[in-house]
Amino acid sequence: MTNSALISENVGSSAAPPMSPTDTRGPSDTSYLDRMEQTLADVTTVIDADAQVENQLAVSVVIPTYNERETLREIVAKVREVGLHYEIIIVDDGSTDGSREVLRELAELKDVQVLFHDVNCGKGAALRSGVQFARGEVILVQDADLEYDPADYERMLAPLKSGAADAVYGSRFEENPHQDPSWVHRFANRMLTQLSNYTTGQQLTDMETCYKVFRRELLDRMTLSQNRFGCEPELTAKLARHGARIAEVPISYRSRGYHEGKKIGWRDGINTLYCIFRYAWFD
Repeated sequence: MTNSALISENVGSSAAPPMSPTDTRGPSDTSYLDRMEQTLADVTTVIDADAQVENQLAVSVVIPTYNERETLREIVAKVREVGLHYEIIIVDDGSTDGSREVLRELAELKDVQVLFHDVNCGKGAALRSGVQFARGEVILVQDADLEYDPADYERMLAPLKSGAADAVYGSRFEENPHQDPSWVHRFANRMLTQLSNYTTGQQLTDMETCYKVFRRELLDRMTLSQNRFGCEPELTAKLARHGARIAEVPISYRSRGYHEGKKIGWRDGINTLYCIFRYAWFD
């Protein structure tokens, strides 16, 4: 909670001076009542503001990125515009497209921290690095490619704030499955999500979503090992095994194609199958 200084005004005596029978000044001055009301209103405003700060979650937005020079400035601007974060941690996973020059510029912002991998290790590895340096009580994963909209943050954080969930997944398919125009991607996601649900006992519609929010204490209790996109089923399986309550909320999604830089491929699909079954029972 922020420290707030309350300034009260000396309003003087609350009793008006008596009027003599010959006094022609009219009713006594009651402007002090207006000042009292204003002072009470100011105090109430400060108390309400402090209560809102107390209810805010310290959110570390972790952004793993690889060769996303064209979108880095915009995604950081969008996150900052929403204004629900405590800090933004960007992990550059060995980019070779000039991203590092942009990131050094963004690192000048007071709420942005940038970490660099010397070589490309994968999304899972970048996510682990970001979590390691994060200081917030909540970790929110954000891709750098503009497929996901930070305007959905408030919706995603709501179940954590209310205590209804320990982790929240933003589902691309819960309300509008055709946000992804590729039937191949929709079919693959549905198959993998159903297999994950079968092994974990969850009822998710989008296990592979980027948008995942966790209480930090959950991640501190588990060891993550997948370097690439296998981190998604690994996280889900380990959350389930730790008894975490996972909620899902619908989010917006703007799919991009491989010509725009999409990186997940069929090999990642095969590895996801492996991870679904491995991490359902083993670390």
